[in-house]
Amino acid sequence: MCAVHHSDTNTVPNDGATAPPADLMPVVPGYESLGPNGENRFMSGQKLRTQLKFTCHVLSIPAIAEELAQEAFIKYASSKCCYSSKPAKEMVFTDLQSLNTYRYRLETFTESRTTEWDSEPYNGQVVDAFGVAPAPWSIPVPIPSLFQDCKKSVRVPHTSTVKGCHSCLNLGRSACSRCVNSGRTRCGSCSGMGRTSSDQRCIMCQGSGMIRCHSCGGVGSITCKTCKGQGKLLCFIKLKITWKNNMNVAVIDKGSGFPVELLDQITGEKLLTDMAAVVYPVVSFPDSSVNAASESAVREHQAQFATTCRILQQRQTIELIPITRVHYAWNEKTHIYFVYGTEHKVYTKDYPAKCCCCSIL
Repeated sequence: MCAVHHSDTNTVPNDGATAPPADLMPVVPGYESLGPNGENRFMSGQKLRTQLKFTCHVLSIPAIAEELAQEAFIKYASSKCCYSSKPAKEMVFTDLQSLNTYRYRLETFTESRTTEWDSEPYNGQVVDAFGVAPAPWSIPVPIPSLFQDCKKSVRVPHTSTVKGCHSCLNLGRSACSRCVNSGRTRCGSCSGMGRTSSDQRCIMCQGSGMIRCHSCGGVGSITCKTCKGQGKLLCFIKLKITWKNNMNVAVIDKGSGFPVELLDQITGEKLLTDMAAVVYPVVSFPDSSVNAASESAVREHQAQFATTCRILQQRQTIELIPITRVHYAWNEKTHIYFVYGTEHKVYTKDYPAKCCCCSIL
């Protein structure tokens, strides 16, 4: 959960006001690049440490016991409305093969900062216009929970200025779009004809075909939504902070025939959890494919985020996901199914006793 604390007086309220075009705003030292687009991303200036090597040990999970494999298969068949449980109960095991499948995950928790002009209706509040505006990365903003996406906006100190409202030209009111500033709209009862279908004078509009505009009360204008009727805006530079958990996940599969996309929500056996400001690629893992995945992920994230964001924390994990390929015989034919994950879920594409209306999902 991203918790944003609004007790900070610099926190930007979400009142719907928008700032005048950027080319009408003053130039603030340190924020000169806030051009016509109105937004600018700032580099973090972060320096990464020299890369080191990390070594971990591995374990091997044996194939699931026949009793558990059959229990999982029976449970699977029973969960399908069109499946007979006879194959699961009567099958004969011919082979159980343990398939060590590794999942490598790198999480890089980053913070990025952008700035843009923003505004709120000016009601006589204090205008923080004096002093040197701090650089974007020198403004202290509490970091939320690690590895959770979050966004927050704060006001950059000493960047405030009062401007006339550009939406209503300082008037505090805008032309009513419904009646086009006339204060009157076509009568809906007589469709603007002034008379009913029975050729009687319309009592709603008294025969004029027009009635008072309900949107503006007949005055032809409405309170300006930008300045809330004040005619002036307090403009300031808004700092937008985005915390994002960026993930790179690689499943090391050895051509087992098992669809690895089914492992997305599956729990594995944790072999490694490494968390630091900057993690280093795993080396000397018994499966070289894991080492390669780690090397690629770490380099990719450093290249992708080191110059555009600030890397606050990284975490890498290696899981061993238990997968057992079960070969069995039933009704003089051989078949295969898989038991996977610590949850003992089952996958098969050739269950031998199902009605024709069913398909394997």
